[in-house]
Amino acid sequence: MTHTASGGPADTVLVTYDIASYLPPERAAEVLANEQSTGTFVRVPGETEELRNGFAATVVAVEERPDEPAAPPLPGAARPAGGPAHPHRATVRLAFPLANFGPSLPNLLAAVAGNLFELRELAAVRLTGLELPPAFAERYPGPRFGVAGTRRLAGRPEGVLIGTIVKPGVGLTLDALRLMVRELAEAGIDFIKDDELNGDPPHAPLRDRVAVVTDELERVFERTGHRPMYAFNITDDIGRMLDNHDRVAEAGGRCVMVCVQTVGLAAVAHLREHATLPIHGHRAMSGALFRSPHIGLSAPVFSTLARLAGVDQLHAGGIRSKFYESDDDVLATVEAVRRPFPEGFPGGYPTLPVLSSGQWAGTAHPAYELIGSTDLLVLAGGGIHAHPDGAGAGVAAMRAAWAGAVRGESLERCAADSRPLRRALETFGARRG
Repeated sequence: MTHTASGGPADTVLVTYDIASYLPPERAAEVLANEQSTGTFVRVPGETEELRNGFAATVVAVEERPDEPAAPPLPGAARPAGGPAHPHRATVRLAFPLANFGPSLPNLLAAVAGNLFELRELAAVRLTGLELPPAFAERYPGPRFGVAGTRRLAGRPEGVLIGTIVKPGVGLTLDALRLMVRELAEAGIDFIKDDELNGDPPHAPLRDRVAVVTDELERVFERTGHRPMYAFNITDDIGRMLDNHDRVAEAGGRCVMVCVQTVGLAAVAHLREHATLPIHGHRAMSGALFRSPHIGLSAPVFSTLARLAGVDQLHAGGIRSKFYESDDDVLATVEAVRRPFPEGFPGGYPTLPVLSSGQWAGTAHPAYELIGSTDLLVLAGGGIHAHPDGAGAGVAAMRAAWAGAVRGESLERCAADSRPLRRALETFGARRG
């Protein structure tokens, strides 16, 4: 069961966990609530009933999951003498008083996703749901641009936005980057972004990349009237990150990118206060939190937090991805990114979902069939750059496949009318499926 910011009582944060424990689930839930609010392993002086009544996290619900298969316990999980052979599995829901931490993302996480992952009483624990009160909206206004602002700046008022990533991710010369941007922009691509590996390296400093890319985009605009959005990777220490944003803005850039996990949610929120450009949120390092079903956070919960911090576009995985997530996992994340925040969060915090990882023309039909929306930014790296007729043809193949998928035409029918798409299928079909 997965919940995102669906709204709870005004003075409470409601949190859902999937847990496993050799203790009875009700007792394990009490240990979790106690550790993450008023308690320690023993009662301490000053821990009065009045204090506990006002500040203790409380167990709202416990739902056992006896039919789930047993899984290896986390390292150090305690099994009492005479305890069961396998941990009990359950979903538990806790209510945390907002007064414990206030509407602060770092302090919220310390409470609901802090020491609990280290408790010996828990053989597994994963945060799968988060319901926040409107007090958070007063400090965190959410995306400044969101879906509509991204579409406006990219010049694509409707339909799927087609984009790519600069590849190779490292080592590319500035002259080669200029030629790449020229070809992609002239082909009518909507969006280009730096690779997450390319921040401010000596061989291609951000200052020089900004100058080269914005100059080339202006030249293409003068010839064609089209200017794609380019997301410059400004990930860095906080002060440098803000300076990087300003450098992009002053040069006429239209988007910046940050790796949300590596800079932290508080840094993203600080950037959002400062920024005049859309923020493209990358998920680098997120697998450390998402990948195991036995520990960490779910991707939909992270999506809620990143949207609250203010990202305008957010990576959600890829359909038929080269990474570990199933298509159903990706769909759940896309739906979480698209789902409006509840009443009390003005505008609903509309962030644009981004599909990436192994995307190419052949994934358009399954992606549209599964997601059923064109409010998407689809990034294809090798699926565009490695097209046998060049990156421009790669863009054309992606555009033809997505247009046909939306019209309800088969991939074969689309390919019959598009040489770039036929060539993409011949080149990538056997490898990507």
